[in-house]
Amino acid sequence: QVQLVESGGGLVQPGGSLRLSCAAFGFTFSVYTMNWYRQAPGKEREFVADISSTGGIINYANSAQGRSTISRDNAKNTVYLVIDRLKPEDTAVYYCYVNIRGYAYWGQGTQVTVSS
Repeated sequence: QVQLVESGGGLVQPGGSLRLSCAAFGFTFSVYTMNWYRQAPGKEREFVADISSTGGIINYANSAQGRSTISRDNAKNTVYLVIDRLKPEDTAVYYCYVNIRGYAYWGQGTQVTVSS
């Protein structure tokens, strides 16, 4: 079955960087656009970035633009999100998401905490 497994979160100081990974299982990864979302405490889940199947089309939320880089490795069935110059307001659970023929699949999320 479809499974998305995020990793790479943790506690980081403001100004630091993190690389999040999402390993995908159970579907043809190279065919689908992959997405990152995040949910901060007390807030709605929000879009961060997406990347098309071949990596040729990438979109970022305004909050992520300029500080984030999404990429994918279709040979490893993995999508990545690098976030630089982290801010306390980046504190959230980060989720990997894929829509397969109208069905939404989410990972369990990885916690990112930005604090000194």
